[in-house]
Amino acid sequence: MTMRTRPLGTTGPQVSALGLGCMGMSALYGEADRAESIATLHAALEAGVTLLDTGDFYGMGHNELLIGEALRTAPAARREQALVSVKFGALRDPDGGWSGYDGRPAAVKNFAAYSLQRLGVDHIDVYRIARLDPDVPIEETVGAIAELVEKGHVRHIGLSEVGAETIRRAAATAPISDLQIEYSLISRGIEDEILPTTRELGIGITAYGVLSRGLISGHFTADRQLGAGDFRAMSPRFQGENLRHNLDLVEALRKIAEQKGASVAQTAIAWVLSRGEDIVPLIGARSRDRLTEALGALDVSLDAADLTAIEEAVPAGAAAGDRYPAAQMAHLES
Repeated sequence: MTMRTRPLGTTGPQVSALGLGCMGMSALYGEADRAESIATLHAALEAGVTLLDTGDFYGMGHNELLIGEALRTAPAARREQALVSVKFGALRDPDGGWSGYDGRPAAVKNFAAYSLQRLGVDHIDVYRIARLDPDVPIEETVGAIAELVEKGHVRHIGLSEVGAETIRRAAATAPISDLQIEYSLISRGIEDEILPTTRELGIGITAYGVLSRGLISGHFTADRQLGAGDFRAMSPRFQGENLRHNLDLVEALRKIAEQKGASVAQTAIAWVLSRGEDIVPLIGARSRDRLTEALGALDVSLDAADLTAIEEAVPAGAAAGDRYPAAQMAHLES
């Protein structure tokens, strides 16, 4: 396995071809093993992964503290190569509830101050609001991040889960490095308007959910019992007939993966990698075993015949169920 690099848009840095999404080490997928999480972060850095993605609201700061500890205890050379992407703005309560998003300039700077402290770094490499605050123009939010860039607290400005019009307005305010958004074989909504817009403007894509929260990893089964605090217990794609339908798609993909001598997860990640040099998939591995499997996608070569077979097995729009519950879908732009 050779770790390649890709540009994070025309204004962003070169990053590893795969990034590590760290959310599952702190929140929404049930209990995680702290020691294994740190070991996985170290293993990712050792393998050449440079992009680590987090959110200040993942475990109410837990995830940033975790990454800070991993960076602090990593070899200096590996620590120096790491680039940290942070999402901010989600409002939580002590019971874990959600109460909207805050994109006011004063809040942006407040969130950043706490993230810098938790991470133990002197700057954040990519900073972005997690979801658009409907009460604050994107120009104000991005403008506040641009001020943090001017002062050296942030290196690059990103966006997350916004539509084409918002992307254009943000890019007219300040240089945007990339858009973080869900993109996978069964979540292809960005292909119609969003991806053409980012490519026109030279904005990269950090693709999360490339295995659709484990649904198309090849490891999820219909009889799996989800623990308390696992987001998937409420996710429409993991419910009843939706789940059975979606797992049938996985089995169709498994046949192609086996012909390639690859796992289902590796094939699904390789498909995202094949969509363009401007797309950096985030892998959500919570253990070294899953990390090793995901990194194996870099050795999977998909030719035109393979891509045709994959898209026949899992056609665009074939998934059953929305990617989030209705209340969360309301916060997304398309």
